[in-house]
Amino acid sequence: MRVEGTRTRFSQRHPLLFGVMMIILAVALFSGAMAFFRFMGWTTEGLSGLGKDKIGVVNVEGMILDSEDMVDWIRELEVNESVKGVLLRVNSPGGAIAPSQEIYAAVRALNDVKPVVASYGSLAASGGYYCSCPAELIYANPGTVTASIGVMAEFVTVTEALQKLGIKPEVLTTGKYKAAGTPMRELSDEQREQMQGLMQDLHEQFVDHVAEARGMDRNRVAAIADGRAVSGRQALTLGLIDRLGTRVDAVKALKELAGIQGKAVLLEGPEKDRPFIQQLLGAIKIDITSALPDGWSFSYK
Repeated sequence: MRVEGTRTRFSQRHPLLFGVMMIILAVALFSGAMAFFRFMGWTTEGLSGLGKDKIGVVNVEGMILDSEDMVDWIRELEVNESVKGVLLRVNSPGGAIAPSQEIYAAVRALNDVKPVVASYGSLAASGGYYCSCPAELIYANPGTVTASIGVMAEFVTVTEALQKLGIKPEVLTTGKYKAAGTPMRELSDEQREQMQGLMQDLHEQFVDHVAEARGMDRNRVAAIADGRAVSGRQALTLGLIDRLGTRVDAVKALKELAGIQGKAVLLEGPEKDRPFIQQLLGAIKIDITSALPDGWSFSYK
């Protein structure tokens, strides 16, 4: 008659190795969960916040050249009933005029539905300020560079260089203003006056929208709309922002406005990473749909 010895579990025979394996498994599971949250556009102020009220985060970063992704994300947050408020985080020097206006309109519509609080990082100037000024509250750091309300147009002429090479360009148009800004010909006095009038109208639109969004007297806005950049502390004195504070301060204020207590899930967007070919096609679309002559660039920056 054979008596078999009692079999011991792996965890009992190799407790140290088993412990290490459990730690590795736990880290893998946690990393996988966090990767899923990032894929879904979620971050949290603590995992205990899952299932609670949500705060949307709109990241406005870099040059504003296109508004499609940004506006789509803002509208998603607007219709998402679980999102109680939205943080607009801005780090932008400005950019193209129409995209800045489209984001402005989307932010204004969103703020009519649920509270929007803007938080300025290092830079929220020109178009970056324009698109975010409809927020219910604007926070900036004392050292944030902001404002810079104005319009800039730039183009290059190569007429002198071509003449030195013995090249004489010919530009045919159906009207005296059609080729204004072409690098092949310098601006005439009439063209310069017409372009200056166009820029002035765009400037007036900027002033109108800031005054309307901020509830400020238009003359007061016009007085400082000379392209000057100011610090966050100066902007507070001028009435261009509401409070000095960090991103954390802005989130706290947003929670109060939205009636959120405790932890909250943050839904961040729009997605930053796009395939190179998509970025390339987006850039091409901007160029080929422009109604301006080659070389002209109007921007809020």
